[in-house]
Amino acid sequence: MEPCDAMDGADGVDSRGPLDVTRAATAVLDARGRVLGWSPAAEELLGYEARDVLGHPADDLLARRAGTGEHPGLRESPSTRSVVLHVRHRDGNALRIATTMVPVSNDGSGPAWLLVAADSEGLAQWEAQQAMLQGLVTRSSVGLAIYNTDMRVVWINAELRREMGTTQYVGASPDEMLLNGEILSPQYPPTLEEVMRKVYADGEPVIDLHYGGRAPDEPDHDRVWSCSYYRLQDDEGTLLGVCEESVDITDRYRAQQRLGLLVRAGARIGTTLDTARTARELAEVAVPQFADAVTVDLSETVLDGDQSTSGTTAGRRMIRMWGATGPGRGPSSMSGPPHVAAGQAIDYPAASAQGRSLSSGRKVLEIRAETGTGDPAPAAGEPRFHSCLAVPLRAGGSPIGLVTFFRERHTDPFDEGEQDLADELVARTAVCIDNARRFAREHTAALRLQRSLLPRSLPPQTAVELAYRYLPADSGAGVGGDWFDVIPLSGTRVGLVVGDVVGHGLGAAATMGRLRTSVRVLAQLDLAPDELLTRLDHLVGQSAKEWAMVRGEEDGGPEEDEALGATCLYAVYDPVTGQCSMARAGHPLPAVVDAESGFVSYPDLPAGPPLGLGGLPYESTDLQLPAGSLLALFTNGLVQSSARDIDAGLDRLDEILADHRRPLEELADRAVSTLLPGPSDDDAALLLVRTRRLDRYRVAVWELAADPVMVGRARAAATGQLGEWGLDDVSFTTELIVSELVTNAIRYADGPILLRLIRDQTLICEVSDSGHTSPHMRHAASDDEGGRGLFLIAQMTEHWGTRYTPTGKTIWAEQDLPPADGASRADR
Repeated sequence: MEPCDAMDGADGVDSRGPLDVTRAATAVLDARGRVLGWSPAAEELLGYEARDVLGHPADDLLARRAGTGEHPGLRESPSTRSVVLHVRHRDGNALRIATTMVPVSNDGSGPAWLLVAADSEGLAQWEAQQAMLQGLVTRSSVGLAIYNTDMRVVWINAELRREMGTTQYVGASPDEMLLNGEILSPQYPPTLEEVMRKVYADGEPVIDLHYGGRAPDEPDHDRVWSCSYYRLQDDEGTLLGVCEESVDITDRYRAQQRLGLLVRAGARIGTTLDTARTARELAEVAVPQFADAVTVDLSETVLDGDQSTSGTTAGRRMIRMWGATGPGRGPSSMSGPPHVAAGQAIDYPAASAQGRSLSSGRKVLEIRAETGTGDPAPAAGEPRFHSCLAVPLRAGGSPIGLVTFFRERHTDPFDEGEQDLADELVARTAVCIDNARRFAREHTAALRLQRSLLPRSLPPQTAVELAYRYLPADSGAGVGGDWFDVIPLSGTRVGLVVGDVVGHGLGAAATMGRLRTSVRVLAQLDLAPDELLTRLDHLVGQSAKEWAMVRGEEDGGPEEDEALGATCLYAVYDPVTGQCSMARAGHPLPAVVDAESGFVSYPDLPAGPPLGLGGLPYESTDLQLPAGSLLALFTNGLVQSSARDIDAGLDRLDEILADHRRPLEELADRAVSTLLPGPSDDDAALLLVRTRRLDRYRVAVWELAADPVMVGRARAAATGQLGEWGLDDVSFTTELIVSELVTNAIRYADGPILLRLIRDQTLICEVSDSGHTSPHMRHAASDDEGGRGLFLIAQMTEHWGTRYTPTGKTIWAEQDLPPADGASRADR
């Protein structure tokens, strides 16, 4: 195939139309218009055989000229132009025939004219096709190129020549036609020549392949073409080459890319409530399609969770959240000033694009002039770029930071449409960052509240050895409402509590505080575990009703009291008897580890309904625990997660607790590191308790008859025991307490009376009887004979009170021990 230019190509198109003498109907006429010759094609077209028309005037075949009522003779208006006539067919019908007259001889004798005729519709189609081909060659916006069998250019049309801006195209390969060409469509060979050779080999056309590059006439602007390829071959099947059709779709392609970018931004920006990750997600969406590098800076107040004030961020301290990245660069290699790592403060010069954007509160575009070497001329401390676009981050009309987009490889600056796209990307990012800020503020407040409500430290207890752990949920889930507590009770007993409030956030933390306070207040009444949970359930149910009434008057807030449905486990351990009484309200069972064998079991403890639901009673279970037994009280966040069911978690906890002789702190650390190795979607609380027993050398018990004479014997026995303990300093006070309490028991109660002295960190005196009426302290009048006993006891002791038992009640009083005796003697 020989090369030819655009116009030569147009003239070289096959021009044999319907009126070509090699295929049209023809008749030879003499000078008077009589038919001298009649071709087979004419016979086929009009149905007349040669013998029917030879020697007859050709005008006899004409009905009329198209559009008129007459038919002037062919001899009267001969024309070499095609004329549409109505001609009678042999069957009587009139046909529209396109004709032309070609002169043969002018001497007046013999053949004078050659009449060429064809169907007019075929001629019109052919002429339209010719016009179409001519338009493709000279006026079409579709670029056309023909490549020979070696995949070298032999012809291009006028549009492609205009786009290329050069005549040096003959012999060029397809990849040499453009600068920096690149196939953008996936699943194609890497070069156009390979694509075309495949089309040439298998005959399968390629449609709408996107190809990017720069035309020679505009070497500084990236453009995109939609290219299609198909194989060329002649009527005999000989392969001639490949034809290329190309359409400039730069604007449409960019619009599609921008739309796709927004779609990806909606799906990928703000997947978490972490500001640093949101900044990184924005950079990952924008680079490298929209920009070569991105920096994200936030106001320091925003990172603290505070609400940014209205106005501009000029003069406010900015913190780098994400450094610029680009091909082959790290997070900070393009950021400006240079080497600003995430988390570091940054100050922009007032004259920089960022400084101007911060002061004005509007986006600022800066296009750098080129130096003599063709490279951008960056200012000191800023990245190398052709153009940068600084866009302020705003939330609720208040500035919260700044995003800067840089272009280095992209030679085109940010146009108006791209600036609008940057606004949209930054606006979406600002919403996500502001949500993260709000969450961080609430999370910090909830965590602070929760930590203030949880025990900061647990005082040493004679009854038990303690270790505890509390792990808040991952920040994405929010602070939960898990809590634990250890409550000192009368008689050296101790109350153990663990609970879990449904939900997360500030409300859950506040609800946890309410429940913890309620449990501590009820525990001081020395209630049995089942009775305590019953009263706590009543309080929650009453609070839920009040909440519903308030919610009917106010908008917002949770639909129901968050205490509703909370779970709780309450246990009381007595180191004198070794008895542990416990009850639960929908809470997981505690683990009990045998002191000798290390066997881990879970007591048969009725579950009871969660708090506030009511309807079913709570039941206590009593366990006898030898000294050294281990109790593990925990919330479900410790053993259950989205990736692990509760049974698997309990099995792993059992393995850890089986090594029960290890220090409790070590066991607590192992439990947390094993069961919660990473961030969790729920908070978790763990309370480990190792039981102790008070031996007979620290407890003295006397059973007394209900006889007034026993008062003196009780005083004597108590004084003797204090002497053995070396506590003679408190003998007088103890005699007075014993005398008053035993006298009241004999006077107002029936049955046997029990006197017990316990030497712990304090000296405890207890008198138990079968009565169920609690004495009350009062101010006696000057002439009253009685009523001063409890008043004297209250003045001489640190604490006193009453607790009820299944067989009656116990009145107890605690005295502080002398400083020299308390700590040392309590540890004997």
